[in-house]
Amino acid sequence: MRFDDSTAVITGIGSCLPDRTLSNDDIIAAGALATSDDWIRTRTGIDQRRRVAPGQTTGDLATGAGSAALASAGNPRVDLVILATSTPDHPCPATAPWVAHRLGLGQVPAFDLAAVCSGFLYALATATASIRGGLCRSCLVIGADTYSTIINPHDRETAGLFGDGAGAVVLSGGAAGTPGAILAADLGSDGDNHHLINIPAGGSRHPHHQPPPGPDSHYFHMRGREVYAHAVRHMTRSTQQVLTTAGWATHTTCAFIGHQANQRILDSVADRLGVPPAHRFGNIGRLGNTAAASIPLVLADPATQQVLSPGDRTVLTAFGGGLTWASIALTWPAVTPCTAPAKAPLTAAATPNLERSQRWTPS
Repeated sequence: MRFDDSTAVITGIGSCLPDRTLSNDDIIAAGALATSDDWIRTRTGIDQRRRVAPGQTTGDLATGAGSAALASAGNPRVDLVILATSTPDHPCPATAPWVAHRLGLGQVPAFDLAAVCSGFLYALATATASIRGGLCRSCLVIGADTYSTIINPHDRETAGLFGDGAGAVVLSGGAAGTPGAILAADLGSDGDNHHLINIPAGGSRHPHHQPPPGPDSHYFHMRGREVYAHAVRHMTRSTQQVLTTAGWATHTTCAFIGHQANQRILDSVADRLGVPPAHRFGNIGRLGNTAAASIPLVLADPATQQVLSPGDRTVLTAFGGGLTWASIALTWPAVTPCTAPAKAPLTAAATPNLERSQRWTPS
């Protein structure tokens, strides 16, 4: 998909992170894991991550990030809300309508989108198509996940990978030449490999009232080595495709932002594409894998904002369970992100207490 004329433009960016920070040693001690801080860091690139407090939910973080994005955009009228998440507050109903209500958006259409770690880019493409097709004028797109609620703390393969958080953007209709314009998208899936990333129990195939199919079947499971190979291959191909569709050569792209799953995956994809280290942006060391929230959290990161300028060519790419993958080509937006504090639980009264992101200065 290429958008040559009217398209969607990012007019606001927001973020919301839990206050609690856990180091690798904290994770190891909590799960009695047979590993070390050095093992986790060298194989994943992760030093620490954020975790929700007791009683705090995905919806709380999503509300905070959504409020921050709306403030960043000047509090426009929004007529669609899409929440990308694989850890909703409830299996039913969707979390997005509750988030829209808490944000005071009235009875706007709102729905959850489940594409796991590719969810935010799927939602971004869906929102862009909705704006171009006239379904809405402005859309709030949120990526939020609390994987700490579905991870087995004793599973050495997954316990250290994930963090909790939420990021959001506001999209409005605009011209393709405007900074922040969504210019091209590439989406794909491979259901034949759905078993590589899953939670075996809890759905209609293995309902809660039936005996579980195996031990720990209500926790998140991932076949790491197989996922690694698929992630590198599909993120590389998808990025190449979206660059071709946008008509961009790799060397003209100023920013490469991949889903923050594993630093080795990110480096492998960037190396294959020929993206120099100076053009790679991420926060996995400080936040871990925040699933659908990871890409908008990089967009909101002051370190990213410090380097890029409005109009810079930017490519986003992600891979997740399903299997799913997606890439987006856009120009860097001319906005200042806002951040919302995360309370436990976050209340509607707390969400207006926002801060503008400060420019990051290297130490």
